[in-house]
Amino acid sequence: MQAFTKYRHSHTCDEIWVLQHPSVFTLGRSGNKQHILAKTDIPIIQSDRAGDITYHGPGQIIAYVLIDLRRRKQGVRQLVNGLEDVVINSLSYWNVAANRHKNRPGVFVGDAKIASLGLRVLKGCSYHGISLNVNMDLSPWNLVKPCGLDITMTQLSDLVDSNISNNDVCKILTAQLCNTFGYENKNAVTSPFSVAD
Repeated sequence: MQAFTKYRHSHTCDEIWVLQHPSVFTLGRSGNKQHILAKTDIPIIQSDRAGDITYHGPGQIIAYVLIDLRRRKQGVRQLVNGLEDVVINSLSYWNVAANRHKNRPGVFVGDAKIASLGLRVLKGCSYHGISLNVNMDLSPWNLVKPCGLDITMTQLSDLVDSNISNNDVCKILTAQLCNTFGYENKNAVTSPFSVAD
């Protein structure tokens, strides 16, 4: 993401990367190491995104948005709202009523957080993005103070009765990303999607 953003130019196409990560904690630029509550063998990586500490792992779908905001004449707040809308609209497919919380980026179901958001903008272009908890082991979240907040994390598989396919969620999320931001979905590769190294 850093290299793509650093070397892109005014005619570089925007890209959205939809993927999963192996288990890892990432600590944003404003992150506080005191929000790591217990020792862990899970790697902790310093990230250049905004925000505090978060967890990524299999069963969580991540959308990295590499978008030229200047070219789109779009501000960061519009991007944040758009990404939150993508998740809210995707979850409505399963009749899950999700919402925003004032001054807390991300998406919530009631008071539990289901999607975390962190971005970086360089030369008017965004990278990093949003992660949606689908069907994952939530226990690593107990090792940290998610996003530096006293909040509970939840996931889609705990909110609906049916079996949740990560690939099905990925397809719906990708379609919502393309619809919300006005991109064609012709080059999307969503099944299967990979775990990034």
